[in-house]
Amino acid sequence: MNILYFYQYFSTSNGSWGTRVHEFTKEWVKEGHQVTVVTSVYSKSDISASKFIETKYYEGVKVIIINVRIDNRQPFLKRIFSFLAYSFISCWYALTYSCQVVIASSGPITVGLPGLLAKYFRGRKLVFEVRDLWPDGAIELGIIKNPILKKLSLAFEKFCYKSSSLVVALSEGMKSEVLAKSPKTKVISVTNAANISLFSTPVQFPEGMPVKPYQYAIYTGNIGEVNNSLWLLEAARVLQVKGLKDVKILIIGEGQQREIIDEAIQNEGLETLVRLGLMPKYKLVPLIQHAMVSLVPLKGTKILDTSSPNKFFESLSAGVPVIQNTQGWMKDFLEKNKIGYTLSPNDPNQLADLLLYLKDHREELIEMGNRSMRIAKEEFDADFLARKMLAGIEKTCQ
Repeated sequence: MNILYFYQYFSTSNGSWGTRVHEFTKEWVKEGHQVTVVTSVYSKSDISASKFIETKYYEGVKVIIINVRIDNRQPFLKRIFSFLAYSFISCWYALTYSCQVVIASSGPITVGLPGLLAKYFRGRKLVFEVRDLWPDGAIELGIIKNPILKKLSLAFEKFCYKSSSLVVALSEGMKSEVLAKSPKTKVISVTNAANISLFSTPVQFPEGMPVKPYQYAIYTGNIGEVNNSLWLLEAARVLQVKGLKDVKILIIGEGQQREIIDEAIQNEGLETLVRLGLMPKYKLVPLIQHAMVSLVPLKGTKILDTSSPNKFFESLSAGVPVIQNTQGWMKDFLEKNKIGYTLSPNDPNQLADLLLYLKDHREELIEMGNRSMRIAKEEFDADFLARKMLAGIEKTCQ
């Protein structure tokens, strides 16, 4: 097959972002398919361009880079402009590029536009990938408030689902939400994945770190409201008040609330909270492997309960139990397999108390970690999931 993939956040393991699309597409190329990804320049990826449109190759995958910058710290209107600019320019490739199948990976939902053009003007098969439930999440979080804009965006979302030959949802919760809006649509669930060889291969703890092995909980990713980052700050304050400074919370990332975190560390002399800047995925590996637990916090909302964050799968692959606070499939998965904990999204004391307990129960963490790695290898291997998604696409195109 000749596959054209519209995805705005392409990154390899040299970047600080999820590598799902890279891992999947390079596997498809190995299977003999031609794959072209049309992407933009995301602040957390390793992708850059010196021209407005530039083409590069990554392990056989052709990547067309539209030099439109996306950054989570951009003001709302500027981000909307970036989404629309990418979408409109991508329409050119939707209408002219040689392909049999078009994949549109959302969010943002605006990526559906080039996919729809390829379907209705050129008769191409459309596969719609749901990484986030857009615009549902933005509406639920109060980001989209205008009632007309709400109706238009929800109608466009539903039209994308109905127009697709196949919808690929990143969790069972997302699959249920899609089917609730478009019951006749064919939907499969293909979760996020992990590079097992990268995260499961033991790596020595780096020198000069402001934390000690197995004396910290780690969070990697965006620092913002959706990610419930201030919950981590409040938990660190609780640890500090209790005078237990040998347990730390390590945050690695950037985002809208980064300044709040940094100012609190400096102004309050917080010794229980450490923040490091963005780093390539491969440099994160030893820091995740040597953590007590991995933190996957999200704001407690219905839509976010369906989330499928990269860090969840990467942590399990590294043999590290997870602490999270959604009430969806991640909670059920952790409880079923006994490989982590679910806490309230609004109680920092609960997190602080659990970290203090785990500090003195290393054997419990080791047992959970061993189960985590085994399950990750069985269920979340990137190559296995890449073939699962490809099988769904091939069946659709028959």
